Amino acid sequence: MLRFITKRLLNSLFVLLGVVTLVFFLFFVLLPADPARLTMGQRSDQETIDNVRKELYLDKPIPTQFALYLNDLSPIAIHKKIEKDKYEFKQIASLGDKKTLAIKKPYLRRSYQSKMKVWDLLVDAFPGTLILALLSIVIATVVGIFLGIIAAIKQNTWMDTAAIFTSVLGISAPSFFAGILIAYLFGFLFSEWTGLSIISPLWDYDPIHGKQLVLKSLILPVITLALRPMAIITQITRTAMLDVLNQDYIRTAYAKGLNKKAVIWKHALRNALNPVVTSVSGWFAELLAGSFFIEYIFGWKGIGKVTVDALNKFDFPIVMGSVLFTATFFIVINVLVDFIYVWIDPRIKNY
Repeated sequence: MLRFITKRLLNSLFVLLGVVTLVFFLFFVLLPADPARLTMGQRSDQETIDNVRKELYLDKPIPTQFALYLNDLSPIAIHKKIEKDKYEFKQIASLGDKKTLAIKKPYLRRSYQSKMKVWDLLVDAFPGTLILALLSIVIATVVGIFLGIIAAIKQNTWMDTAAIFTSVLGISAPSFFAGILIAYLFGFLFSEWTGLSIISPLWDYDPIHGKQLVLKSLILPVITLALRPMAIITQITRTAMLDVLNQDYIRTAYAKGLNKKAVIWKHALRNALNPVVTSVSGWFAELLAGSFFIEYIFGWKGIGKVTVDALNKFDFPIVMGSVLFTATFFIVINVLVDFIYVWIDPRIKNY
């Protein structure tokens, strides 16, 4: 078991290093724009530009820039003691008069526009994206598994046909198109009956009661995000259940006198969950990225909206930070899913 965990963690670190390398070369090597001029504006004097280039390590060779970028991102890194205000680190061990081994939050540089730390901007926006993705995947999973089971045990009936039709409809509608359609119909055209609006902030500020949670704002973006994963999960569950229900041990369970409900929920479903778990984990990670345009459509404050706004303003540190932030979360989810696999089927740890 320890070998399995170690192997998965090492693989994840290599994947993360690959993402960091790709992001660095895309934005620092291949990007035609000068980050220093994007930071200070096109009308800044040359002395100011040179100071900014020095602060961003742009005056150093590419390999040195990359090493310093990794040092900025690493939670445990070596920094100069005079840089404590910049990185807000806590010293682990002194490495002489000038340098120290420290622990800190990953330093994702600062926004070109607001000059705020990218980490703080993303952490502030992340709860909105996480709430949206979690609720969407929970609804998609529960409804998708239920429809998949019904379609499997009622194969070739109207229930099976209805479940398949629903899943095909969900797969055929891209999230951005479904978002625009749902926002227009239920948030604008029929808003008097639904009580919903296109712009859906999670928090509302009342002059009397102060900050208030607006749960109905979740309805439209959550439904929009849940449609496609629900459709996929329905089809995967149906296929997996049909395969499992034809196995010999299921027929044996029936022969022993077990009722149909016990066979389906205690024997068939658990053995059909592996592909479903794979789909759920993949979709949950994808929802974090796929929610970008949904957040933008519904005016939802999350990483997606922050990133799209940053792209419109050429605020590349936020875009870079968003990619790394989302990729890290995606990798963490995949590692957790690997552990869930082992819990469902212990034989997996031998591979």
